[in-house]
Amino acid sequence: MPKLWFMNLDQLQALRAIADEGSFEAAAYELGVSASAVSQRIRALEREVGQVLLRRGTPCEPTEAGVGLVRVARHMRVLEQEAWAGLGRTAAGRSVTSLAVPADVLGTWFGPVLAEAADWDDTVLDLHVEDQDHSARLLRRGEVLAAVTTEPQPVQGCAAEPLGSMRYVPLVAPALLARHAAGDVVDLGAMPMMRYNAKDDLQRLALSGAGLDVAPPTHLAPSFDGFHRSVRAGLGWGMLVDAQAVEDVRAGRLVRVPGLDDVLVPLYWQAATLPVTRLVRLTRAVREAAQRTLERG
Repeated sequence: MPKLWFMNLDQLQALRAIADEGSFEAAAYELGVSASAVSQRIRALEREVGQVLLRRGTPCEPTEAGVGLVRVARHMRVLEQEAWAGLGRTAAGRSVTSLAVPADVLGTWFGPVLAEAADWDDTVLDLHVEDQDHSARLLRRGEVLAAVTTEPQPVQGCAAEPLGSMRYVPLVAPALLARHAAGDVVDLGAMPMMRYNAKDDLQRLALSGAGLDVAPPTHLAPSFDGFHRSVRAGLGWGMLVDAQAVEDVRAGRLVRVPGLDDVLVPLYWQAATLPVTRLVRLTRAVREAAQRTLERG
């Protein structure tokens, strides 16, 4: 495979535009060329690397071989924008800074990051709400420049740093608990349970930590606020961020599930190793917000 610096930059950006826009026609519109020109660039790039880089369909998607080149092309575009900014010339509008943030993070300690970003006049944020266990996938594909994730090992082309841990507490509405408790014994195999989505394993972690292998009735609520409201309404018990449930616990609207322990989830910040001012700013803001909120050690 030829080295990247021998590749035609127009060809790489054509590949990136198709991955971003989903079709040759939309990519052509973004690049300001004809769809035929985009098609010629892709055919030439595929000949050069000797592999199929796109799955033609609706939408068009990069193949496994194409994913790495798309990531490189996206990073090159970011560096190009940074270079023009350094020369005092900027493209129309603001640059886009894409990042993946779990819903629990966005709904709790990430607020100060957003407040700081509100004062930045050179970029807009493109927030991808993704489970912390799966956000690294977006980094590998180059769909985001940075992510809050549970993966300590840096994705290729990224640096990783620990942020601290989020504490999740097993909580339930008192009325629901009363229906499934006999004295101090709770039937956790029968008491309904909440899950954020199919990727959410926090409740299972709490059950397995107590040595339980049960399959209770399970409700799905794929919304940060909706999950909280569902637990509070007594639909099922669930693992809530401690800061999220303080008032409900204090008011007696929620109580701990007997026999289950808290779950600590270590978080990491992974960001592309690009010398880009807005990414450095974002990393600093995330680091400071995490230091004020997350548990250490």
